[in-house]
Amino acid sequence: MTRVPPHDIGAEQAVIGAVLLAPDVLADVADVLVPADFYRPAHALLWQTLTNLHASGHPTDAVAVAAYLAESGDLGKVGGAPYLHTLMASVPTTANAGHYARIVAERAQRRAVVDLGGRLARLADADGDAAELLAAGRAMLNAVHEPAWPAPIPLTARHIPSPYPVDALPGWVADMVGAVAEFTQTPTDLAGCIALAALSSAAGGRAEVEIRGGWREPCNLFTVVVLPPGSRKSAVFATMTGPLLAAERVLIERAKPAIVEAELAHRVASKAAERAANSAANTDPAARNTLLADATAAAMNADSIAIPVMPRLVADDVTSEQAASLLAEQGGRLAVLSPEGGIFATLAGRYSGAPNLEVFLKGHAGDMLRVDRRSRPAEHVDRPALTLGLAVQPEVLRDISQMPGFRGKGLLARILFAVPENTVGRRRIGTDPVPAAIAEAYAENLGALVVALDGWTDPAVMPLNAEANARVLDIERETEPLLGPAGAWAHIVDWGSKYTGAVVRIAGLLHLATHLDGGWLKPITAETIDQATRIGRYFADHALAAFDDMGADPTVDDARHVLAWIERTASRRFTKRELFSALSRGRFRKAADLDPALNLLQAHGYLHVEPQPERSGAGRPPSPAWLTHPDLTRPTGTVHPISTRSAVAG
Repeated sequence: MTRVPPHDIGAEQAVIGAVLLAPDVLADVADVLVPADFYRPAHALLWQTLTNLHASGHPTDAVAVAAYLAESGDLGKVGGAPYLHTLMASVPTTANAGHYARIVAERAQRRAVVDLGGRLARLADADGDAAELLAAGRAMLNAVHEPAWPAPIPLTARHIPSPYPVDALPGWVADMVGAVAEFTQTPTDLAGCIALAALSSAAGGRAEVEIRGGWREPCNLFTVVVLPPGSRKSAVFATMTGPLLAAERVLIERAKPAIVEAELAHRVASKAAERAANSAANTDPAARNTLLADATAAAMNADSIAIPVMPRLVADDVTSEQAASLLAEQGGRLAVLSPEGGIFATLAGRYSGAPNLEVFLKGHAGDMLRVDRRSRPAEHVDRPALTLGLAVQPEVLRDISQMPGFRGKGLLARILFAVPENTVGRRRIGTDPVPAAIAEAYAENLGALVVALDGWTDPAVMPLNAEANARVLDIERETEPLLGPAGAWAHIVDWGSKYTGAVVRIAGLLHLATHLDGGWLKPITAETIDQATRIGRYFADHALAAFDDMGADPTVDDARHVLAWIERTASRRFTKRELFSALSRGRFRKAADLDPALNLLQAHGYLHVEPQPERSGAGRPPSPAWLTHPDLTRPTGTVHPISTRSAVAG
């Protein structure tokens, strides 16, 4: 007959019900219980939900818990909303919550003893050295006698990144972003970031914002949205950038007559120069000088006829060399827009074998760019304005952090990252399409902005008014302490140093999109800076998430690497020597390199140091050993509150 493991369902119901009735009780019992202490899986899931909500500062009453579980699709797993009321009805008094919690914890320890007995029995039957078996058995016993192991503290104290502030966008842009997100059931972050990239494509190279003291920022941005496969990135990209391609076709149609006329004039002048050269070659030497001068003048006339190039706003996966040529041809303006991240591999040297970031670095900063050509003289682009708008998969984000020069030369510091929550699996079916009036207004306004600014050769300069300049000073004052050694942005100081400039650039785009009719003739107001600051704070929050996932903090990155090994190998106990042997290829050159990561994991509650037995006699001391948090080695399919992957992975 199979023995039922020790448990007390009534105590489990009472402690959960007490927390639902009196949320303040959770703070008193959270250190006593972990989800694994509950015998019934539904109770373990409920306790994990309660502790997660409490840790993130959200309500833990029955209504909030039911809504949270319904959104995640887990409400049915716990018996539905009626079971939450059953739990609350089972509580004699919330004052005894601590008593119920101790009963649940004590039954969990008894189950652990039963499990230990079985494992010790199996260990006794195993082959191996008796001393090693005894040490392993002692380690098991030591683990059981440990008190309840509280849930670890996440390696980063970052909450889920904030939602995209759609209402900070001008009305016609916000309407389109909301409608596209609703129709495609994608995060508003995706359409919102592409909308900013589309505005940057229209205004980049044609407008600048002037701050106090002659400081100017061009109105072009680098944006990257991170979403997993199947997130409908391509569909949203096509919808949001379609008007740019339509505007490009309008510019081409407008330019065609001038191009045809110039080509014809060049052909006629070239023929005339050729005839003049033939006449000079075939004439009598005495008269050749005069004809030679005529031929030279004809050749110079033909060469002076410039043939306009076909207008182009958008490119996809171009090399740095191609981007430089297009910038020179297009008057310093170009947008690289793609629902994929292949451009990063190209920049890293996929075709050339060596990274080439100069064009993109200068194209963001607006620094003078020299373009060397094989068949024509070198050209200079005085103010290159390159726009980058991408949607990439999480793996690409982690890959680019390892690409040579991307961090050190400042490319990553120029990118506004967005790491929205993945909606796949929770999307509603049959949503309404984008209303025609909203789509038409977006296409018309974006196209009008492209056409209105296309004729500018020197960029329009939009000054800030006095109040807006004061707002920018406030941003700088707020940002500076964050960049210090103890600041929240200390590990992304390269990105943070460009934060104020990014906010000003966003303000310039919002200003132009708000004042479509001659916005370049009006100063930018404090209200526009305030709206841009809201978007800037959103990007700052998401930059922390993105750089966290890229491993901007080397110690945190190393700690995650160790956690991944523990989960992969299901190691409940390991020695430092074993860990170094497994991870010594490349990342950790010597055993001491593991110490910062191990210390961090211990401080966050993922590891405990196993007490060393008393030594008798001389000899080499044993390698330090570590015990791992039970949730790290929990079998697949059980409640697992710890994850070594960040929210970026979706």
